[in-house]
Parts: sequence; C-alpha cells; structure tokens
Amino acid sequence: MKKKKIVALGGGSGLSSLLIGLKKFPIDITAVVSVCDDGSSTGKLRKEFKLPAVGDIRKVIASLSETDELMEELLNYRFKTTSDLNGHTVGNLMLTALSNITGNMSDGIEVLSSVLNLKGHVLPLTEDNAVLMAKMKDGKIVEGEHNITDYNGVIRKVYYKNKVKVNPKVIASLKEADLIIFSMGSLFTSIIPDLLCKEIVKTIDEIKTPIMYVCNMMTQPGETDKFKVSDHVKLLNSYLGKRKIDIVVVNNGEITEPMIKKYESKEKKDPVVYDKDVTKKLVKKVIVDDFIDESTGILRHNALNLGFYIFRELEVKSKLNK
Repeated sequence: MKKKKIVALGGGSGLSSLLIGLKKFPIDITAVVSVCDDGSSTGKLRKEFKLPAVGDIRKVIASLSETDELMEELLNYRFKTTSDLNGHTVGNLMLTALSNITGNMSDGIEVLSSVLNLKGHVLPLTEDNAVLMAKMKDGKIVEGEHNITDYNGVIRKVYYKNKVKVNPKVIASLKEADLIIFSMGSLFTSIIPDLLCKEIVKTIDEIKTPIMYVCNMMTQPGETDKFKVSDHVKLLNSYLGKRKIDIVVVNNGEITEPMIKKYESKEKKDPVVYDKDVTKKLVKKVIVDDFIDESTGILRHNALNLGFYIFRELEVKSKLNK
C-alpha cells in the first residue's frame, strides 16, 4: 500500500521532536526546515561560507536517522577547545563541506541522508543566505534571528531583509502532501519564516490538503506572552492566505509544578492555556490529549503519542476519501 505523505514545516528542537515520533510509523515524511538561524556555530559558518543555516538542518537529520545512536551523538558533538573549532558541531561542518562539494545545500543534505539512512527527506526552505528581520513593539528594527531572540522586547512582525527564493523541491512536496503540519516551536523565528514566502502561501491556497498545527505547551517571551491556544492559531492564520489551520493538536496534560517553576524562573515561560470555546470556532477539529514528556528534565511533547495521533488522522482521512 502506498504510504501517505506528510510535509512538516518548522525548525529547531520543535520540528526534531515531532519527527522522532513520526518516523516510527509507515509515513512518507518530508521535513522543510526554515534556515534563518545565525547564532553560535551556524552563524560563523553562514558568515564565512554564505550558506543557509545548517544548525536546524543538522538537528532534523539526526532526528530522522535510522543508524546507531552513536552517529546521532557524533552529528551533535560540539567542540570545546581554544582553537577556531570551538563551538562548532561535527554535523554543521559536515553539511558545510558537503554543500561545497555538491554545489548546494539540498544535494549536500541528500548525500548525508543516504549515509545516515534517513526515514524521510529533509529540505531547506531556501538555498539563499536568508536574513530574518523583526519590527519590535518599541519601534526598533532588529536584524538576525539570534539578535531577535535575545532582544528584550515584544515582536510586532517579522520579514526577510532580502527577497528569498523558495527551494522548488519544497513546492513540489507540498503539492503531493496528504497532510501539512506546522510543528511546535518558536512562531516568529521558526514557523512563520516559512509563511513569509509568497510561493508557499500561494501553493497552500491552491491545494486542498488539510493543515495541522501542533500547538506549543509553553509561551515564549517576546513572541507569545500570555498567548492561549486560540492566539497561536490566529497568529498563524494571519500569515496564511485564503486557507487557514484546519486541525490543532492541544495538550491537556498537567505539567508538574517543579517544571512550571523551572521554566518561569529560568526562561520566563508559562503553560499555554487551552481556551476550548474560542479555539473550536477557529478550526474544524481539535485533537486533545496528554502529550507531556518530562523524562529528560526538559518539557517536550511525547513524540510517540503525537506521532500516533497524526498517523491516525491520516488513516481517518484515507477512509473518508474511499
């Protein structure tokens, strides 16, 4: 039987967590990674080699890899030294080298993917050296994702410094998808950057593929302060075109008090409240369950449970279309 196709868009740890669960199921996965990150190792490599950001791509590749766990550890290994290697990860260096060898990031990813036996496909949103800009509530214009995240202020809107050309493979994947997913993660710096590209929004408008959003469990300072589930959906809908979010995945599990205090004190984040009545008016379907995983000492979605619900949604859609 032909596998159903999912296109998941996002970046960073949110998209990676989503994919760890999805790869356990018989699904054809394509991960589209926003490539605006410009901090740490990625920032240094972007500046020197004029490449799209490799850090989030590395994380996604590691999450989809079917090889030994040691290979994932190798990809994410970060050098701690007094030389120029300090702060760089092995995976970032490999992707940079392969991009130079093959001539572009997409082909470099494909080579590394075959070596690591990936359960899916990974595509950069663009091959351009995209620079994210933000207009803050105080009127300040901030350049670069790293500076936007570190700026102690509220984001009003984000945009690209220069026009960004979308990877044509991304458009082709969207047209073939049975489900489009916006992963959990930073709205303004990981997910919305995908929707700043008119080609992406236009393509989504032209197809009938359902759009799912996996809502964050915690707010993010400067981006989603005091946001409820409905506020997340409304913000994404404001960047979409005629099509809007069809399905939203919401956590109703209880986050432990120590974890809440940890995020409040260290990161100034609060649990996202599920405003049931308002949210249900915005979408066609809400999937609600306990998705909490605190096993690593960090609050994450339970990847396997999340993957199960998404796979089940595809199966339901498949039966309805028969």
